[in-house]
Amino acid sequence: MLDVIEKSRAKSPWIYHLNTGSCNGCDIELIALLGPKYDVERFGVKLTGTPRHADIIIVTGPVTSQSRERMLRVISQVPDPKVIVSLGSCPLSCNVFKGSYSVEGPLDRWVPVDVSVGGCSPKPEAIISGILKAVEILKRKRGVE
Repeated sequence: MLDVIEKSRAKSPWIYHLNTGSCNGCDIELIALLGPKYDVERFGVKLTGTPRHADIIIVTGPVTSQSRERMLRVISQVPDPKVIVSLGSCPLSCNVFKGSYSVEGPLDRWVPVDVSVGGCSPKPEAIISGILKAVEILKRKRGVE
């Protein structure tokens, strides 16, 4: 019975979006994937409102001083195994915010990042590709083929 549950969970990963101080450019592109034009749900991916139900966490924005502790707390609430996706240039390198007194990023300084999708803001096709890579990594972490 557990094997059936694991296989079904592998085909419908839930993502949680976490903004750590972004300009909202990446957030808008991520939300656009849920609409009819890109329809990321055709791959079984669903957006969840709570990290406790998530399999994949997508982080946007540079990690600011104000958001760091909250980010770590939210990521700790995602059950293992989890996959962390860095979306946009800000979590990768802090982009134009690098060197700011209030920025404590990049993201990989605080948590292990499994997939990075670069760009300011990344194209929807690149985000879909990153999410599908995250789904494959999640399957490997769970040991499900």
